[in-house]
Amino acid sequence: MAVGAFKTKTFARWARKEGLADRALLRAIAEIDSGLVEVRLGGGLFKKRVARAGGGKSGGLRTIVAGNLRDRWIFLYGFAKSERDNIDDDELRALKRLAEMLLAMNQAALDDTVSAGQLVEIADG
Repeated sequence: MAVGAFKTKTFARWARKEGLADRALLRAIAEIDSGLVEVRLGGGLFKKRVARAGGGKSGGLRTIVAGNLRDRWIFLYGFAKSERDNIDDDELRALKRLAEMLLAMNQAALDDTVSAGQLVEIADG
């Protein structure tokens, strides 16, 4: 089964502003899939560091990714380490609810969400 990688419309806007390429997002998914993850937040959420273009991961960007560990990965939220240390409890609860909804979608609902522009598919290449 092919892996589906997506980003929310809001995340896509943030990533574009930060110069975060889709290739870096796909690399982050591969790392999570192989067990290289900073924090498992529960509810299908992972906190994953990604490097800025031309920079390293340690002072770079942080992403919150929803994944079912099989065939669906969705980047929900991102922030620069220099802007904030972490998300708060209310944000975590909201992101877990969003992850639960998005990861439970059947293919038709997922396709509709992509067609509506709320999710953007991350293409390889």
